[in-house]
This record gives sequence, C-alpha cells and structure tokens, in this order.
Amino acid sequence: MRSATTILALPKGRILKELKPILARAGIRPEPAFDDEDSRLLRFRTDQPDLDIIRVRSFDVATFVAFGGAHLGVAGNDVLMEFDYSELYAPIDLQIGACRLSVAEPAAVAGRDDPRSWSHVRVASKYPNLTRRHFASRGVQAECVRLSGAIELAPLLGLARCIVDLVSTGSTLKANGLIEVETITEITSRLAVNRSAWKTRPAVIGHWLARFREATDARAA
Repeated sequence: MRSATTILALPKGRILKELKPILARAGIRPEPAFDDEDSRLLRFRTDQPDLDIIRVRSFDVATFVAFGGAHLGVAGNDVLMEFDYSELYAPIDLQIGACRLSVAEPAAVAGRDDPRSWSHVRVASKYPNLTRRHFASRGVQAECVRLSGAIELAPLLGLARCIVDLVSTGSTLKANGLIEVETITEITSRLAVNRSAWKTRPAVIGHWLARFREATDARAA
C-alpha cells in the first residue's frame, strides 16, 4: 500500500451507475478492471496517483470510513443514520439514489386501525435502529425482525405486522400486496468523510471535497 494513498469507498449496485458521471466530472477514472463485471478485485487504482477505490456493499461503506479503512466514501443517508457513527461527517449531498424510507403494511389491513393507538408493533426491516427510533418518537415500542432481503414477505407470512424499507417506485410493494402508509425520511447518497482523516490531512481531503462539490453542482446545472 502506498503510504500517502487516499482510499475512496464506493457502494456496489445501482448507485454506482449514477455515481460514475460524478466521478468522471471530479477527474477520477478507475482502472479498466473496475468496469469488468467478471473481475473479482475489490480495490482499484485510478488515474490519480494517490487515490484508490474500494468497492464494498452499500451498508459497509459507512463502517469502512468510520473505522479508518477508507478516508472518504459514498453512502445513502439511510445507512449513515442507521449506524450514526460519530467519526463520520457527510458534508455533500450528491443528489443521486433518490428514494425514501417508509413504513408499509398489507393492503388488506391498511387503514383499519390508527397506528397512533399502537403501544407495541413487530416490524421487519434491515434498519432496526432507525425503525426503533421512529416508533419510539411516538411512544411505540418496536420489536424488530432483522432481514437483509425479501422483506416484503414478512407481513404476508406472519413474521411482522409491517415493514420499514426503501421505496422508489412502490412497484415491489404493490406486487406483494403491500402499500406505503408513512414516509420516515427522504434518502439520497452523500459523500462521507472520516473526521480524523480530515484533521490529519486537511489539504488532501479538502481537495476531494471541492472536486466532488463542483462535480455535483455541474450535474445539477
């Protein structure tokens, strides 16, 4: 590892497709293997001699940055709020990956009772911390069933009364007999920074923050 190398953590999946034009505008061009779907590499060089990219699961970006494995990273504010690491600072909204974190329940039972009257509810989600905080704010104790996928099945199979998950078009909910009943928060992807790295190498981190900010503003113009 090159001692002065800055590490940028990027998420796998659909957000990466939206992110690539911003990377290009910021002057970051990864090595060819980065776009090779058959490549098993997880770390990639770029045309910037002191910048490498690591590609990890979206939920892991925050952990890599918070614990110093990466200096910068791109993560949705759903992930940042779920972990709420004190070492993370997310100064730039990249304005990509727009969706929302919502509560959904079976269409067959939606509207039959007032959620404000609940004292306890079992919820399926991959966001247990956000879910508990949301329901606790209205005095409801949320028992969370943590699932990583196929969350829409939970109410239909009796695992939970409702779910908390990301919603974009709502088509997956509809296909599985669920409807969105409440939006918890709007979601976009952010550029997150390790606070200690910003203190110890302010010129380098400041440089990349400026480049990403300019790239984001250019995209919005």
